[in-house]
Amino acid sequence: MPTVVLVRHGRTTANVAGVLAGRTPGVGLDDTGRAGAAALAQRLEPVRPAVVVSSPLERCVQTATAIAGGREVVTDDGLSECDYGDWTGRSLAELRREKLWKVVQEHPSGVVFPGGESLRAVQQRAVDAVRTRDTELAAEHGPGAVWFAVSHADVIKAVLADALGLHLDHFQRLVVDPCSVSVVSFTERRPFVLRVNDTGGDLGFLAAPARRRRRSTRGDAVVGGGAGDAR
Repeated sequence: MPTVVLVRHGRTTANVAGVLAGRTPGVGLDDTGRAGAAALAQRLEPVRPAVVVSSPLERCVQTATAIAGGREVVTDDGLSECDYGDWTGRSLAELRREKLWKVVQEHPSGVVFPGGESLRAVQQRAVDAVRTRDTELAAEHGPGAVWFAVSHADVIKAVLADALGLHLDHFQRLVVDPCSVSVVSFTERRPFVLRVNDTGGDLGFLAAPARRRRRSTRGDAVVGGGAGDAR
């Protein structure tokens, strides 16, 4: 079966400000995000994707366009950001004081954001979108095809958790930084996870050296994915 390269969009001003942008329209890449997307385009240049698919939100379309190398970018609602409902547009510092925050951290499979979407629904639609597209590309381009899917941190984490056979309650153990690459190859028997949160190195073979990262000592996963490491 084909190999999907899961790309998180570049950094935005909302990421830096610690605001949960969600599906707020008009949230685009900041200067660092644009530079990151351009650098990622260079890393991915040796790869010839059968198709470049993106969440319809601006920050993802901008990233997808940067790495597409002139190819058409196809949008798919299945890859869109979680609908955080009433949490949308609020600061993460404020949201940490909500009772639901602890549930998001410890029991995400039981979370339904007020006025929004459940994380179980996010995982279901995203996995369905990836697997459906993968099957279609296998029929059209053969099992050796590679394709790009540009999406959001929590969405990519949910897809990776499914591929790794992890319960959704464990998906907060995964980290997906801006402009990172995670790679999954689906087969008839099982998915193979080839890379997770790859942010540097030669991607001619979709490979990169491991890097040590500093993380918050709080132990909380950042809802929405955060801004990544300071550059």
